[in-house]
Amino acid sequence: MYESIRQNPDIWSKFIGKDEDFMMHSSVDSFFDYDRCQLSDVLCPEVSRSLIDSGFEVVLPEEKKFAVCLTHDVDDIYPPLPHTLLSVLHSVKGANLGQLKKHALWRLNGKNSSPYLNFREIMDIEESYGAKSSFYFLTAEKDPRRFRYNIEDAESYMGEIVDRGCEVGLHGGYFSYASYDKLAEEKQKLENVLGKKVIGFRNHYLRFKMTDSWEILSKAGFRYDSTLGFNNAVGFRNGLCHPFRPFDVGGSKELDILEIPLVAMDAALFNCTASFKDAWELIKGILDTGEQYNGIITLLWHNSSFSTPFRKDWKNLYIKILDYCNQKNAWITSGEDIYRWWNNTYINYP
Repeated sequence: MYESIRQNPDIWSKFIGKDEDFMMHSSVDSFFDYDRCQLSDVLCPEVSRSLIDSGFEVVLPEEKKFAVCLTHDVDDIYPPLPHTLLSVLHSVKGANLGQLKKHALWRLNGKNSSPYLNFREIMDIEESYGAKSSFYFLTAEKDPRRFRYNIEDAESYMGEIVDRGCEVGLHGGYFSYASYDKLAEEKQKLENVLGKKVIGFRNHYLRFKMTDSWEILSKAGFRYDSTLGFNNAVGFRNGLCHPFRPFDVGGSKELDILEIPLVAMDAALFNCTASFKDAWELIKGILDTGEQYNGIITLLWHNSSFSTPFRKDWKNLYIKILDYCNQKNAWITSGEDIYRWWNNTYINYP
């Protein structure tokens, strides 16, 4: 796979992240630098295109043309106060009494009434389109903004997620991306509550450091990561719309972990656009690009996006995406499924 792109210095540099200083404010927080780059710079998967031109071939299950990897970062299972106030305000404006009661009274009715314990609703939506997804849960105790939740409170919900064929993975803490000890501790805590091993990972706020984070994740026992993406833009951060095994800093040693790049996050997508229509046109173009290159388009929709009246467009767009991909006969599945297929299926590398 890699020999063909090694021969092109520009493509190789993009693949291994040598242009990170140009594309990013830093190698830790994945913010797109609009002052230096145009969004169009990351909407073409140049590395994947180069591989395809060199004879790279991806054969998806059931001869699907492309895949969509559905993921959810579970930042909160209880709405923080600002979310509750905004939801109540929008419910009042919309004269929606049922919605108003749901968001205004859940604390009085008990923790299990939280609007953000909505995993069954999300899976019901996905299953109606023949889809599965991954849910990444936090176990870290420290967060720069607020305490999030105790993972024990989500135990029964995680059990249902697994029972329905979806994946539970770890959402690494804000300070964990560069610490093996923290990641190993958080992973063990999640596995103790879940009752099974976890293989998938994405770090909180998409904090990540090439290539240190990959090496630490591999050492901690994760089989794949899906952090490599943008916080405030959408697109192909290192030019790939396919999973790949990263290299060490010198570009000589392949690391024992699979990266399934993140292509579009809900908040970033709406940050890039001025309207629902614009957001749809942008993500539709990305999906069509994935189909063109037999690629895998990884989406991140936070669980909270499905239960906040002030973000109803985010939920509606997700459903529109699922409908579009289902009509195009895409493979719509979890990060775990993508990993197991990629790891076990023969690929005809050039």
